[in-house]
Amino acid sequence: MTLSLGDGWTIERVRTYSGDVTARELPLDRDAFLDGVHGLVRLTPRAIVTVGGLVLVRHDRDWYMGEADDDGTVVCWSAYGTDLGEAIDGL
Repeated sequence: MTLSLGDGWTIERVRTYSGDVTARELPLDRDAFLDGVHGLVRLTPRAIVTVGGLVLVRHDRDWYMGEADDDGTVVCWSAYGTDLGEAIDGL
C-alpha cells in the first residue's frame, strides 16, 4: 500500500475503482499549483495520480484535480475532499 494515497488505497485499487487500467502514480518532482482567485498557489504534493486523462494531487490531506502541462507542471482548479474515492468520483 502506498501511504501517500491514503488509508487502504493502492494504485491497483485506484485502477479498479476508476475503471481506468492506465491510472498511475507520477513522481513528485514536478511543480503543482492551484489556480486560485489571486493567481497560482503552490501545492506541495504528497501523491500525484493520473486517472482518466486528469491529474489528482494530494496536498496536505486534500485531493486537488487538474491537468498536466507539456512540461509536467500540474495546474489544479479545485479541491475534491480528503477521500481519494470521492475525488475520483468527481472526475
